[in-house]
Amino acid sequence: LEQIKAFYTNLFNWKFTDYGPTYTAFEDGRLNGGFTTAAQMGVGGTLVVIYAVNLEAVQAAVTLSGGKIVKKIFEFPGGRRFHFTDPSGNELAVWSDP
Repeated sequence: LEQIKAFYTNLFNWKFTDYGPTYTAFEDGRLNGGFTTAAQMGVGGTLVVIYAVNLEAVQAAVTLSGGKIVKKIFEFPGGRRFHFTDPSGNELAVWSDP
């Protein structure tokens, strides 16, 4: 969990609180959630989508923080978005207005 905490602290300035060795919660004053350890990575789960004003800046920050862009910025009705994986392999997306 230390690697994932460092990644999201650097990327989104999330604050973490550990609840035992296998779970950590995060919050930033608007958003909260958590990460847990697992023996296997789940496939086909929910895609978490985060809003950002400056999509290009966040995409660059993902790469600089150690994430991998898996879908470059693309347009969809109502906005633009990209997908990335974090150092643990979790896929997330970031979107912005058109």
